[in-house]
Amino acid sequence: MEQGLRGGGSRPAEPGPCLSSQCGADQAASVSLLSAAGAEPGSRTLAVAAVLPAGGCGERMGVPTPKQFCPVLERPLISYTLQAMERACWIKDIIVVVTGENMEAMENIIKKYKHKRISLVEAGVTRHRSIFNGLKALADNQPNSRLSKPEVVIIHDAVRPFFEEDILLKVVTAAKEHGAAGAVRPLVSTVISPSADGCLDHSLERARHRASEMPQAFLFDVIYEAYQQCSDYDLEFGTECLQLALKYCHIKAKLVEGSPDLWKVTYKRDLYAAESIIKERISQEICIVMDTKENKEHISHLLEEVLKTELNVKEPDFQETQKLMSMLEESNFSILYSIVVVSVHFLDFKFASPSQKMESLMCIREFAKKMKKRKVLLYGLIINYSQDEQKLQESLRQGAIIIAALIKERNSALIGQLLVA
Repeated sequence: MEQGLRGGGSRPAEPGPCLSSQCGADQAASVSLLSAAGAEPGSRTLAVAAVLPAGGCGERMGVPTPKQFCPVLERPLISYTLQAMERACWIKDIIVVVTGENMEAMENIIKKYKHKRISLVEAGVTRHRSIFNGLKALADNQPNSRLSKPEVVIIHDAVRPFFEEDILLKVVTAAKEHGAAGAVRPLVSTVISPSADGCLDHSLERARHRASEMPQAFLFDVIYEAYQQCSDYDLEFGTECLQLALKYCHIKAKLVEGSPDLWKVTYKRDLYAAESIIKERISQEICIVMDTKENKEHISHLLEEVLKTELNVKEPDFQETQKLMSMLEESNFSILYSIVVVSVHFLDFKFASPSQKMESLMCIREFAKKMKKRKVLLYGLIINYSQDEQKLQESLRQGAIIIAALIKERNSALIGQLLVA
């Protein structure tokens, strides 16, 4: 089946959505490693692309929706995989291979979750045929294509969202040197071979064998030639790309030890495990909206020290809270991530009427009910303080404990707001 390229092969320069803005130093380090990976002095950085086969029907999942489109925390599983791939800012093109009937759904996911550098290609009837279609889209001889042939191509499953940039770098640099590379993990169960009558024929020594995982990486010319020479039988029934490179191009892949997080979402129960992992990861990340000012109040400096810069500084006005919430709505952060906003008020009851201040904070309660329907959780926190420095610091510590508890309880990204009253 001939592939159909969608999305025009566009390659925006900007990276995909990142919860933590780490694409600066991390990108520089990655580019440095890629430049040094077997390159001669003065040579350019490796051109790298990725192909993600996503044409499966999810038969083993036992649900009508293909597993790559199953929602996890109200977001399609494949979107998490794309987000992880986009964090590697040095990957120029990401080819997603989907069936024709799911093409529109995939386009909607890309638009809704603001994925970048994505091109869509129509899948074949088997895994290898789908990957071959993705490689064809990257080849030089495709008419009217704005995609360019990479030096190294990554192949990764759309239903393996839990990988870090370091494993991508390892397989890419190994592929540059050896021609092919793939992540592996120790076997958990012993592999046995049954005889024709259903009895044990022999077993493999577990310590000598490994489970092949993803991602894998190849010199593009190597894997493309392997697929061009591939027999119909291998295209129909094969599943291992490294084996194709060995069989047809005589390239022995370098095996790279991967982390335990490289597992594939296969069964329905895996969706619950994926949800748990995603919640845990979100709880460890902080999304910070900064609006720093040169002349900060002394109290905000203390709060910054206690909360390790996790809170934003704003003026003592509930209108600022409303502006912040409006900004969140417009940015669609609440679609991408679960969000907690903590509005912290410091009150010196010697100089301000508690009832007067409480009246203004009641507005937050009503506003919070409205925002909760939009997946934004708004909390108001009052910290009483006096001019006594020791009492003030104790109040700050107590406030920090409360805020930390809210973050942990909600497993959410935090956007903090400090209101000094």
